[in-house]
Amino acid sequence: MAIDQLADGRWKVDVEPIKGKRFRKTFKTKGEAQRFEATCRSKIIESAQWSPKPRDRRRLAELVDCWGRLHGRSLSDYEGRRVIMDRMVERLKNPVAITLTAADFAEYRARRLASGISPKTLNNELSYLRAMFNELRRLGEIDYQNPLSLLRAIRVQERELSYLDTAQIDQLFAVMRNMRHPHVELIAMICLVTGCRWGEAQGLTVSRVADGALQFVNTKSKRRRVVPIDPKLADRIRAHLREHGAFSNCRDRFDEAVARAGLNLPAGQKSHVLRHTFASHFIANGGNILTLQKILGHSSLAMTMRYAHLAPDHLQDVLAFGPAREFRHFFDTPRSEHQPS
Repeated sequence: MAIDQLADGRWKVDVEPIKGKRFRKTFKTKGEAQRFEATCRSKIIESAQWSPKPRDRRRLAELVDCWGRLHGRSLSDYEGRRVIMDRMVERLKNPVAITLTAADFAEYRARRLASGISPKTLNNELSYLRAMFNELRRLGEIDYQNPLSLLRAIRVQERELSYLDTAQIDQLFAVMRNMRHPHVELIAMICLVTGCRWGEAQGLTVSRVADGALQFVNTKSKRRRVVPIDPKLADRIRAHLREHGAFSNCRDRFDEAVARAGLNLPAGQKSHVLRHTFASHFIANGGNILTLQKILGHSSLAMTMRYAHLAPDHLQDVLAFGPAREFRHFFDTPRSEHQPS
């Protein structure tokens, strides 16, 4: 019993409102004991610490829905990301989310990897799911730790960044001029001279074209970016938009031009090759890496550093400051012991 009378006439309270929280106390009167017991039990209602939430039994698909409603729809890539996440949930057999472990996801990833799925795709899946758990925890929708927080991404071999030389640029633009498409050549030219993404160039309007600069607003980083251009090109862009209207989606036509020009580019780098070409020529001509970061709109300098090896003086400090200059005599071809001096 919660309240019991002892042999000496006092009253003992032994109450456990919730498992793990037990209180024992002795009182002179039964009334005091009853009031203490009532106080302990009322704590269950009044204090969240005394009344823990029932275990979260929502399945992974329910959390994806919750994330989409509260946060995901604000992301520019939500639609594509949501498709990937829904398919991932289906392949994981939609477990109770709180029971998902890093080992479970690692097993899932190993099966996908063995079936031929690229490591980059699997890293994207991990980052999407991990970001979902992080965001729901920030929002207070879940009160447990992110199960994937310590799971490492697969190390991926850095891909070669392809870029065009002057002859290839001339060849590609000659093909686009002969296609007689109203927009594709001008969009490609904008990408080439500013390093912008194809979608950023395609979204330009007359109001975003100044006499000496283009203003990009629908950017991947969500930050407005202004890049200087030749005033003659600015005049041409404004005149084109007034005559033909807004740029249409013509990335497929650009891919077609690349094929017609006989340019063999790595997968996924067709329209991006113009951005790489701008960056590569900028650095090779002596441009500053920090300036390039601002032009390209990279949030991290690490992304821009992929082009650093093209700088004329890249790593030349190895020769200038390393020990090689003090031991140059070691480089001489050794003479045979029998070779006359």
